[in-house]
Amino acid sequence: MALRRAVASFLPKLAGAAETLPAASHAASSFSQLISAPLDVVERQQQPSGFRSFASDAVEVFKPEVGLTPTNRLSMAPTPYIKYDEHNHKRFPPGTEGRPFAYFVQTGGRFLYASAARLAVLKIVMSLSAAADTMALSSLEVDLSGVEEGTTITVKWRGKPVFIRHRTDAEIAQSAEVALSELRDPQRDVDRAINPKYLVVVGICTHLGCVPISGAGNYQGWFCPCHGSHYDISGRIREGPAPYNLEVPEYRYAESQKIVIG
Repeated sequence: MALRRAVASFLPKLAGAAETLPAASHAASSFSQLISAPLDVVERQQQPSGFRSFASDAVEVFKPEVGLTPTNRLSMAPTPYIKYDEHNHKRFPPGTEGRPFAYFVQTGGRFLYASAARLAVLKIVMSLSAAADTMALSSLEVDLSGVEEGTTITVKWRGKPVFIRHRTDAEIAQSAEVALSELRDPQRDVDRAINPKYLVVVGICTHLGCVPISGAGNYQGWFCPCHGSHYDISGRIREGPAPYNLEVPEYRYAESQKIVIG
C-alpha cells in the first residue's frame, strides 16, 4: 500500500513531463496501469509479448547524438555510403597511385631471386661434372718403353713426384719373399703393382712429406734424408719413423707399355 501511495504521488509529476514527451507519457500511463491493476493482471502483462519498459523508451527518446564520432554514428546507423574527410589530404582513385612502382619492385626482386637460384644450380651442376680439360690435367699418360730395366724415372702428377721403377726379376722375387710379419705396414708386393715389372708409387715420405732418394738406404729401395726412413724395392717402410708405405696412386694400363695415372 505504501508503494502504491508513493507511485500515486509521483504520477502527477510524470504526467506533466508527458506533455513534452509523448513516448514518456505513454510509458507513464502504462506503468500506472500496471501499478493499479491486480497482481494477476500484472503477471499476464509481464509476458514477453512486446512489453517495453519506461527505461527502454526513455533511452530511445534521449539518445545523445551530439559529439559522436563518425565511426560511432556508422555503428549506430550503418550505411553503404561512406564519405571521406579530404580537408587535409588528397585521395586518388584506386590503382593509380604507387601501384606501378610497387609492381616494378616486386617483379624486379623476383627476377633477381630467380636469377640467383639459376646461377646456384648451374654452379653446382658444373662442379659435379668436370670439364674435359680439367680431367686431362688431373691425369697423366706415361710411356714405359723408354724406362730401362733396373732404373727409376720420376714424373710429376698433380704437383707431386711419382716414381716408376722398372724392376728386375731378382727384385721382384726379393719383394715377394718378405714375410708380412716383418713389415710395419703389412702389404703384399703383388697387391702394390698391377704388372710386377713396373712399380708406381708417389715419391713423398709418409712421415713429414720429404722426397726420398731412389736406390739408397738399407734395402736398396728409397731413403728419406730428412729423418732416416728406409723403404724397400716395393716401396714398403722397413726402418725409420715413417708410419706407412709409399702411396700407390690410381693408375691403369692404356696399352702394354703405356699407363695413365689418375
